[in-house]
Amino acid sequence: MNNFLRGKDIVLASNSPRRRELMSFLCEDFRVVPSNAEEIIPDNVRRNFSDNALETAVYLAEIKACDVFENNRNSVVFGCDTVVAVDDEILGKPVDDDDAKRMLKLLSGRNHRVISGVCICYGDKKISFGCETKVKFHNLTDEAISQYIATSEHRDKAGAYGIQGYGSLLCEGIEGDFFNVVGFPVSEINKRLDFLLEG
Repeated sequence: MNNFLRGKDIVLASNSPRRRELMSFLCEDFRVVPSNAEEIIPDNVRRNFSDNALETAVYLAEIKACDVFENNRNSVVFGCDTVVAVDDEILGKPVDDDDAKRMLKLLSGRNHRVISGVCICYGDKKISFGCETKVKFHNLTDEAISQYIATSEHRDKAGAYGIQGYGSLLCEGIEGDFFNVVGFPVSEINKRLDFLLEG
């Protein structure tokens, strides 16, 4: 358990079962309060992004964390958002199976970036950062894509795959934090919490 979190009310602003599991590495006792905030980035804000994918993930994590923190001012609130980026396109969750197939074909045989934005709110402090992992896919046949879509695993995943499940069969290799691809870079979060403890 992270020492900074001892004795504090901890809130995870996410309903993701994957994030809940990884959050338990940091602390045994925490509450889940999903954000109801609308995840929209104003055009005037997005125009100032130098790294569109990374800053998009961080901005959306901040929206979620700050929304939940409004009603949990005495808590430590964690917000997170994950995106997949290939070329100049940001891939969020697929809207349907056809969209998922399009994403997987786009990623087939190529390197892409998986970026998780994290925001931690506590008292008058807010820590926001992004974590990036590079992933390479095998060359995927139409049959392999259809078989993966049939598992339904893609439906709530950025980039239309989950590396911790059947999606592992699609991946040739990764460079960086595995848990970041899952959606919660727990090791980096733990390090950032130590900064709060020191401060």
